[in-house]
Amino acid sequence: MALIYKIVSRQAWQDAVSEGVFNGAPVDLADGFIHFSTAEQVMETAARHFAGQTGLMLVEVPADALGDALKWEPSRGGDLFPHLYAALETRLAVKATPLPIDDSGRHDFTGLLP
Repeated sequence: MALIYKIVSRQAWQDAVSEGVFNGAPVDLADGFIHFSTAEQVMETAARHFAGQTGLMLVEVPADALGDALKWEPSRGGDLFPHLYAALETRLAVKATPLPIDDSGRHDFTGLLP
């Protein structure tokens, strides 16, 4: 089972779980799809787009659970990134874990990725 990852604020994820659906963060809404990363991409995503931010969650979703709404499209450096062209049903998340930050301001993925 290939997992993909979404970094999202704790509050946004809690709200989504209460509603049963995550419609996306502001950047997702602006771009028209929900941005995900693979395990190999997510640390760079955190460093580029969430540097120094606290109160984040790392949400794991099986890629195959998203069906045809998931598209693999070129992005950073031409790498293929998973983009979801639909709302995410929160029940599809297999795990949502707080994403800690270390003393240097970097997110600590220790034990969070395969």
